[in-house]
Amino acid sequence: MITQNQRYYYHIFYITLISITLTSVSARFFPDPSSMPAWNSSNAPPGAWDGYKNFTGCSRGKTYDGLSKLKNYFNHFGYIPNGPPSNFTDDFDEALESAVRTYQKNFNLNITGELDDATMNYIVKPRCGVADIINGTTSMNSGKFNSSSTNFHTVAHYSFFPGQPRWPEGTQTLTYAFDPSENLDDATKQVFANAFNQWSKVTTITFTEATSYSSSDIKIGFYSGDHGDGEAFDGVLGTLAHAFSPTDGRLHLDKAEDWVVNGDVTESSLSNAVDLESVVVHEIGHLLGLGHSSIEEAIMYPTISSRTKKVELESDDIEGIQMLYGSNPNFTGTTTATSRDRDSSFGGRHGVSLFLSLVFLGFGFLSL
Repeated sequence: MITQNQRYYYHIFYITLISITLTSVSARFFPDPSSMPAWNSSNAPPGAWDGYKNFTGCSRGKTYDGLSKLKNYFNHFGYIPNGPPSNFTDDFDEALESAVRTYQKNFNLNITGELDDATMNYIVKPRCGVADIINGTTSMNSGKFNSSSTNFHTVAHYSFFPGQPRWPEGTQTLTYAFDPSENLDDATKQVFANAFNQWSKVTTITFTEATSYSSSDIKIGFYSGDHGDGEAFDGVLGTLAHAFSPTDGRLHLDKAEDWVVNGDVTESSLSNAVDLESVVVHEIGHLLGLGHSSIEEAIMYPTISSRTKKVELESDDIEGIQMLYGSNPNFTGTTTATSRDRDSSFGGRHGVSLFLSLVFLGFGFLSL
């Protein structure tokens, strides 16, 4: 038999336990907007990007604390072309609403102009640092009719950089080299070789590692924060890498990421694990002249979740690159695209189950 005093202490214990649990969940999913990083903040702590979910439900005509940081994000990726970002306010104005609508169109979301849950879930995903909209125009989700396809209803969504830059006509081999300060091991270099091979299988260009970094066509390196190209990295997740259009040849990756070189990234114990080959295959597409695609299965889709493997070219990637360079004579016209996502959010179903168990257990004792 539980006495009145015991019942009282059980009551205090479980109210305290539930309060701590709620505080932990709140801190994970809904941190103070002032603690959220701007898109280019260096050394962002793991999970910091989820703070942007605070803006879920925001709509035009109101002011929200920290919204200027989200405007910085949209400005960097081309959705708000005017700046400078330092002048952005926390007002949900017409420019932001227009940016949200264009973003939703590019990512095949419901076009509401509001920061709904689906939109915010995409915004906080790790992604490529290359803008979706360059010089105020985008063809990412233009719905190009693919007349070359045997399926006359096929719509292509690959895109090119403005002016459709490409490596010179007749180029058959591009050389690549690694920043000599990296001293990368053979396993890491093999990941890059595998990534280049994904593209050479379907088009006319092959890739060869060079001994000279300064004279190579493609220059590869891992860097932190501001590394001198005007495109600073932001720490854990956020932007993962970026590459420049032909014939620039620079491919840069954020050194702060938990890069996975060997093994199955989907089985990684690190919630922020990022598959190196998946990201490199995407960035090589930029080096060759492709912009972003709005087809989620495509390699050139801008975002990739942590603990995800995605290295096989989709038909949209292949059609786009062959528009620029033609087809590899040995390409059979088939490809197998695969990608697997793992839930890397706090607790997942188990976290929710634990919390509910605590609640019900607490109420069970209170009813004694």
